[in-house]
Amino acid sequence: MKKTRWLIPCTIAVLVLVLGVVGCAPGNSSQVITIPARQNTGIWVTCQGEVTTVPDIVNLSLGVEVKADTVTAAQSEAAAAMDAVMQALKDSGVAEKDIQTQRYGVYPVTRWTEDKGEEILGYRVTNMVVAKIREVDKTGAVIDAVAKAGGDDTRIQNISFTIDDPKPYYEEARAKAVEDAANKAKQFASLTSVKLGQPTYISEGAIYTPPTTRGYYEEALPAPSPAGTSISPGELKVRVNVQIAYAIS
Repeated sequence: MKKTRWLIPCTIAVLVLVLGVVGCAPGNSSQVITIPARQNTGIWVTCQGEVTTVPDIVNLSLGVEVKADTVTAAQSEAAAAMDAVMQALKDSGVAEKDIQTQRYGVYPVTRWTEDKGEEILGYRVTNMVVAKIREVDKTGAVIDAVAKAGGDDTRIQNISFTIDDPKPYYEEARAKAVEDAANKAKQFASLTSVKLGQPTYISEGAIYTPPTTRGYYEEALPAPSPAGTSISPGELKVRVNVQIAYAIS
């Protein structure tokens, strides 16, 4: 069951005869934002709505890495190992449309010697994909199945958690931010003995916390333990910043 909660920090300011705001942009350039004359007075409120939810998508970066004396041999062995990994993914319920090739490379394996200079020892073939797992609680079982299928050639580079459809969380965070902005503006108007009017300016800046990435493995995975791999998805946060200006009289 998903759980959500929200947290909304706010700042409030009364602006009188504000002509503009100057901010520095990357690259040592400057940007001037001019506030129209009708907006240069009033109560300005900046709030952030935050919704916390459990991720429902796991992106697993995995594949195989094989070393052999020749390119042909390395490619052949890598293809066989990758076929086994792909079958394990499909047998675990991962749809073909949710598997995408991320990286494929063929590299010489070399060493430097004083008498011969650079010497080629063999070739390494790497084939990595990103598998989207839609049943988070099955992630550990998928990892175990892939490790068993690929054997010592298995590589799992990272695992990340995200939200398949963040739109409802944006809407919830936005509603909370706007509601709190209105309440704060009303309170500020009462404290300063002014009459609060209608909003004259509204701006939103959405902030979606990037997918949480965990784990990074370059070496072959050991055989899965009898208890299986345990994966904890944790929580993700969706944030929306809202700035609203209210007329006063």
